[in-house]
Amino acid sequence: MNEHDEKNQRVVTFLNRDEVDFLDKLGKDALFSSGSKLSRAKLIAWLIDMLKGLGIDGKDLKSEKDLEARVLGVLKQISEQKESYPPR
Repeated sequence: MNEHDEKNQRVVTFLNRDEVDFLDKLGKDALFSSGSKLSRAKLIAWLIDMLKGLGIDGKDLKSEKDLEARVLGVLKQISEQKESYPPR
């Protein structure tokens, strides 16, 4: 099943004002810089896809800090791999 065949599911989430403002700013920045209108829902879906692409899972995940540390760890590994390639 490809991306276009999947049925979307409605998810209700509760965000605080700063989180909503951040998503709105991302959308506005995209609109004014590229002309692309991005909804909050699309941005959240992209963030989820990004986490999946990084191989982030829920094993031993207990808090926001655990998730943050895991994401930063993966990004650090990617950065270190890029620094070592191409070999000099």
